[in-house]
Amino acid sequence: MTDHPTIQIIAIPGIPLIRAGDDLAAMLLDRLIAADLRLQDGDVLVVTSKIVSKAEGRAVWLHDVVPSPQATELATVCQKDPRLIEVILRESKRVLRTRPGLIIVEDRRGFVCANAGVDHSNVAGEDWVLCLPEDPDRSALMLRRQLEAVTGARIGVIIADSHGRAFRMGTVGVAVGVAGVAGLLDLRGRPDLFGYRLQVTQVGLADEIAAAASLLMGQADEARPAVLVRGMPYPLREGNAQELVRPRELDLFR
Repeated sequence: MTDHPTIQIIAIPGIPLIRAGDDLAAMLLDRLIAADLRLQDGDVLVVTSKIVSKAEGRAVWLHDVVPSPQATELATVCQKDPRLIEVILRESKRVLRTRPGLIIVEDRRGFVCANAGVDHSNVAGEDWVLCLPEDPDRSALMLRRQLEAVTGARIGVIIADSHGRAFRMGTVGVAVGVAGVAGLLDLRGRPDLFGYRLQVTQVGLADEIAAAASLLMGQADEARPAVLVRGMPYPLREGNAQELVRPRELDLFR
């Protein structure tokens, strides 16, 4: 019999708009039950950073923001609202690159990304922006613990965000928070088809899962912020998104 490995990627339907203070785990379980889905050992639940940030109250009203002199100066270069630049700076360790319409930073979590992940999209009101979760790995771990406590299933949780990439056009889904899944899968020492032992191969497993889930999540008005991934070909293990952050001493482009 020919082996046909498969992975299922299932959007969880009917998730309502999330507000600050909402019990995200309870809402996800309710929608899973309504869709006749039951979490199983080995499942990975991927949720957007936006619904986690909304539940955690990470929205910022720009009218409450007073720009610093640095933000005002950068806003002139980037041609952006100085209040938005101030929020970005608060979320950043350092500014790496700027040009009109763009600011690239290393954010407080170590991610190199545009705007420190601060976003206007899918946030009600032009004067509101949404920051990434304060500690996405911790948020993923808490969500995983809550879901496992109720269901008894051993699962992984990934919090996904859309990031651009150096030298590549277009955004892709990446993991910014991880629990119960390998962030980085080390294949060094494993043989290839011809017995050659892999020397340097490390797979960004959590990023690959996040990118697969983002196919269904979409980027606009799809309203599918949670996706169930079933049939992952690697066992679950403890992991986090910090595994995916390249150390500065290994970064040839900074």
